[in-house]
Amino acid sequence: MVEQFVGTWKIISSENFDELLKEFGKSIIIYWMSGSISEYLQNPERKFKLNEPFLEQVLNNKDMRAVITLENGKLFQKLLEGDGKFTVEREISEGKMIVRSRMGNVVAVRTFEKEE
Repeated sequence: MVEQFVGTWKIISSENFDELLKEFGKSIIIYWMSGSISEYLQNPERKFKLNEPFLEQVLNNKDMRAVITLENGKLFQKLLEGDGKFTVEREISEGKMIVRSRMGNVVAVRTFEKEE
């Protein structure tokens, strides 16, 4: 089931990402200028084992421990540090990967296509 997530993905749409950045205390302009957003939005490589903590660089450029679980065909990621308000849900739908990032009440949705 996890195999469907493996590969190189290209972002094709992003909704509400600037609002998510605001929840982290950053403006989209500062994030663009730092170069961090292109790294985060392009194809960040993530290596992890299901259900095992790993270090993840989150939107505020801090390395934090996170864990990813597989439930009903979806990957769920949550931070193990801080207030735990930041979560990420990844699912495959119609050949696209839908990524929902949540911080508090703000949800950003990014859609990716698999590159051949």
